[in-house]
Amino acid sequence: MTGLDELGRFLRSRREALLPEDVGFPGGGRRRTPGLRREEIALLAALSADYYSRLEQGRTGSVSPAALASLARAMRLSADERDYLFRLGGHQPPPRNSAHAHVDPAMLFLLDALGDTPAQVTDDLCTVIAQNRAATALLGRWAGLPDHKSNVIWRWFTDPSSRALNDPAEHLAIGRAYVADFRAGLARRPPGDRYGQEIVDELLARSPEFAELWAAHEVAPLASVRKRLLHPEAGALDLQCDVVLSPETGHRLHLFRPAPGSGAGEQLAFLSVLAGQLFH
Repeated sequence: MTGLDELGRFLRSRREALLPEDVGFPGGGRRRTPGLRREEIALLAALSADYYSRLEQGRTGSVSPAALASLARAMRLSADERDYLFRLGGHQPPPRNSAHAHVDPAMLFLLDALGDTPAQVTDDLCTVIAQNRAATALLGRWAGLPDHKSNVIWRWFTDPSSRALNDPAEHLAIGRAYVADFRAGLARRPPGDRYGQEIVDELLARSPEFAELWAAHEVAPLASVRKRLLHPEAGALDLQCDVVLSPETGHRLHLFRPAPGSGAGEQLAFLSVLAGQLFH
């Protein structure tokens, strides 16, 4: 038996052990086979259904660390299971503060339990490592992207489209808060942290706006703040953006709840219906 055969067997066993409600899907109803369907795991992991099927069947030549990390999150694996999955895929498990860091199951449970409330988990440098369906409907897919494209701060200063949802009147304050947060997160990492330093070096080279803000040496972790988002389907939403820290991992749960008195709850419920249609 090859390593890829064993990888496929392990993936299938974990998929079949999951119930729909374990990952935020509606429960109930009959299923012909136990657990989640292959296409449901593929969707959760941002992989094609065909590629995931070939993984289970041991018919892929190799699998990337990014794909393994996405599968570990989609399947709600423990830290030990995640490490085992990486080794079956021919890779060393990533360290805690890498872009493919493990998200503890308790944080993922909270993510799913929030229902219509958009939420996502980031590492200490604002790299998105998990989203619920409501967050994907509101913000688009951010988790599991290649290179630095899952990092909110890198995208803010290199990809103008990443700002499209935010009220232009808030852009300066958001950019300033992101840079101050990134400096605070980088200071908590070991000296010479490669991932964080790569982002800083690239942003200094590509974005005069980032360079100016970085030179100000402001240091402040992200805190709860009110934001106005301009969604193409739901319209203008006034949201309270809260940040909840996991002391064990340093990861952060960012949730986007309706600002009091704004009426945004109905708009988020509408987006949640749209998100549900993508999963069926």
